[in-house]
Amino acid sequence: MSRCYFCKGELVVKRIQHLHKWGTQFVLFENIKAEVCKQCGETYFPPEALELMDEKIAHLPKVRKTIPVPVIAL
Repeated sequence: MSRCYFCKGELVVKRIQHLHKWGTQFVLFENIKAEVCKQCGETYFPPEALELMDEKIAHLPKVRKTIPVPVIAL
């Protein structure tokens, strides 16, 4: 894919952070390959990246690090 489905902006390949929700848990993936729209920021993952994320979550690997996340109720 070379153009964004939504805004038709140009896509560029980047290594990004992705916050993934799995049930009630959140997992932050770092250094994951994706195509990102330069105009609107929409993210597209190649099938290999999606499969890798699913595999890692399913097998619950050792956690590399944890970070505090502020939660604000509005």
